[in-house]
Amino acid sequence: MAITMTEAAAQRARSFLEQRGKGEGIRLGVKTTGCSGLAYVMEFVDQVDDTDTVFEEKGVKIIIDGKSMVYLDGTELDYVKEGLNEGFEFNNPNAKGECGCGESFNV
Repeated sequence: MAITMTEAAAQRARSFLEQRGKGEGIRLGVKTTGCSGLAYVMEFVDQVDDTDTVFEEKGVKIIIDGKSMVYLDGTELDYVKEGLNEGFEFNNPNAKGECGCGESFNV
């Protein structure tokens, strides 16, 4: 089981954590929503729970809750800039399809 991130994603995550001034790392997860069933969730973590899985990648702690791990195993987090748009992108080998707007996926 592993979650990885590109150097661009790691730099951006470290920058966000430094600006915030506190936090253990970032939590990646999934929630039920959207037209395809699941959507990615990303948030700051101030305290790691006993049931969390923690990965250290390029100086950033990535925290995954137990329910989300099955959907995110093998995922690479990237940070991309395309024209005026920029943001984190999940490269998830478990995703079988996405909705047209790209906000949700299914496995």
